[in-house]
Amino acid sequence: MIKIDRLVKTFGATKAVDGISFEVNEGENMVLLGTSGCGKTTTLKMLNRLIEPDSGTISINGENIMEQPPELLRRGIGYVLQNNGLFPHYTVAENIAIVPNLLKWDKAKTQKRIEELLGKLHLDKKYLNVYPNELSGGQQQRIGLARALVADPPVLLMDEPFGALDNVTRSKIHREFLALDELKRKTIIMVTHDVQEAFELADRIALMDKGKIVQIGSPSDLLFNPKSAFVRDFLKEQHLQLEFKTITLNDIWQHLPPAAGDKNTHHLPAEAGVWDVLEKFKFSPKEHLDIINKQNKEVKSITFDELMAAFSKYKNHQAHE
Repeated sequence: MIKIDRLVKTFGATKAVDGISFEVNEGENMVLLGTSGCGKTTTLKMLNRLIEPDSGTISINGENIMEQPPELLRRGIGYVLQNNGLFPHYTVAENIAIVPNLLKWDKAKTQKRIEELLGKLHLDKKYLNVYPNELSGGQQQRIGLARALVADPPVLLMDEPFGALDNVTRSKIHREFLALDELKRKTIIMVTHDVQEAFELADRIALMDKGKIVQIGSPSDLLFNPKSAFVRDFLKEQHLQLEFKTITLNDIWQHLPPAAGDKNTHHLPAEAGVWDVLEKFKFSPKEHLDIINKQNKEVKSITFDELMAAFSKYKNHQAHE
């Protein structure tokens, strides 16, 4: 869906983006991760021509973006900012309706689409006529997302979209983000400096440093097959927690004991991450949790110790591959 080839952008004597190339598949969520000043936001802004590249090419759905007028290009790309970018003197409804109005949608179509999105984003219709400063930070961010999604663009760009939120609100919106059906059809490029956020939300991560991509791959690739000391050091501080969040019950299934669980009880799915299961153990009075592998319908019953033993075996296996 998106192809970037040898992209360069220089500001004065600084090469903000230094000849990077990568592709993003249709329906994929690619996260550009790195410290401040590594070039990730500059890269993102070149995709909708808020910043013009010095050289290199960007194609979206097979079309060179430099051959399109910027205003037309942007109408087909959703854009979500860290501080939501809402116009303070517009109501919520007016903010969301900006692109539909540019596209000359009729009022009924616009209203129907806005109400549909509010429902999906867990916002009451009573907010339509209020102004952004009357909303919480989490509500404002949901409205910013609704505005980016309203015209159903195939591509969504997100620049530190959850960076201004407190940890509790951010965690809740992360869960909503992963569950939102609107986003499952989108090709998404997201910028963040938050390692945990990148690992929770990304299909693949492009780790950047000094204008270059140091490594690109799945969260597991970066964790277990780092290509350089920079990648290892970048993830070192949070490595164990990232492992818990990246490794799923599916991954460690073969290392779990075969003891059958109760087929009539509520099961945890094998797609759940080890971190989620640890949370369940933390708040559950039970010594055993029942889990189900939906592919083969196998049910297992595991203790905390058995979970940790299987996790360790999986990690050892990864280390020796």
